[in-house]
Amino acid sequence: MLTQKDRKFDWDEPQEEAFQLLKQRLCKAPILSLLEGTEDFVVYCDASRQGLGAVLMQRDKVIAYASRQLKIHEKNYTTHDLELGAVVFALKIWRHYLYGTKCTIYTDHKSLQHILDQKMLNMRQRRWVELLNDYDCEIRYHPGKANVVADALSRKEQLNNRPCKNQIRKRKDYRDWSND
Repeated sequence: MLTQKDRKFDWDEPQEEAFQLLKQRLCKAPILSLLEGTEDFVVYCDASRQGLGAVLMQRDKVIAYASRQLKIHEKNYTTHDLELGAVVFALKIWRHYLYGTKCTIYTDHKSLQHILDQKMLNMRQRRWVELLNDYDCEIRYHPGKANVVADALSRKEQLNNRPCKNQIRKRKDYRDWSND
């Protein structure tokens, strides 16, 4: 409606009420929560060809988000190794929360559920499985369509601020105070 020419847009009471309710819920929604003890930790992990992403939760509340871009050598990893790398990334980054506690790790790579039982592992996988054995965690399958937050974090690209600064400098009324 708003994008069509010659169409009148009506903003009546129902639209205003919906807008105010949405605004109120967005402002009051908890973004991150504090820990409540040392149990019921759940980690959602995902990997993509751009990066790794993970979400740490406790009792259906988000405690922390983590993501990073892949290093150059990691871009050559198989999908299996990338997904396992995402699990290891999460365990390392949140070791102060997860070490010594029971946690459940969800991944959208089904074969990782059986990684601890596999006999044929390469050296990298062996190192990572050894690290997994230090934790009391259970790896479960979670379909990719349902793993949206970790999936989005794994695909997040690093933004370059330069184009934005260049646009600002093109304005006639711009003055760079940092050079004074």
